Amino acid sequence: MVDVVFPFWPPSVNHAWRHVGNRTLISAAGRDFRHEIEKHVSVLRLQKKLPLESILGKLDVSIILYPPDVRVRDLDNYFKAPLDAFTHAKVWKDDSQIKRLSDEWGEKTKGGGFRLIIKPYVDGPSAD
Repeated sequence: MVDVVFPFWPPSVNHAWRHVGNRTLISAAGRDFRHEIEKHVSVLRLQKKLPLESILGKLDVSIILYPPDVRVRDLDNYFKAPLDAFTHAKVWKDDSQIKRLSDEWGEKTKGGGFRLIIKPYVDGPSAD
């Protein structure tokens, strides 16, 4: 099991990508977030909190979001950027490995952040 905290706030799906004509591209905010994830993942690997190699197999992933303020936000807007960034940082081979995905709001935290929990997927009801 992996249980790690990222001390920065992910961009919403509306800010992580932009549309240019009929193409969808990662935005500057999305690129910056991806770069921060890569740096943090490297540190977590050195600390042996994340495996050096990509995690294989079916996954059960939970994300707990700690918002930077009390503004009203849509919870589902904050999945895509972290999941894609973790794929890019080779935490797992591909986010298609995720067979169960859950999210929830945590307490407001100065600057915002989020917690990532990765467990092997077990078919059936959540193991929590």
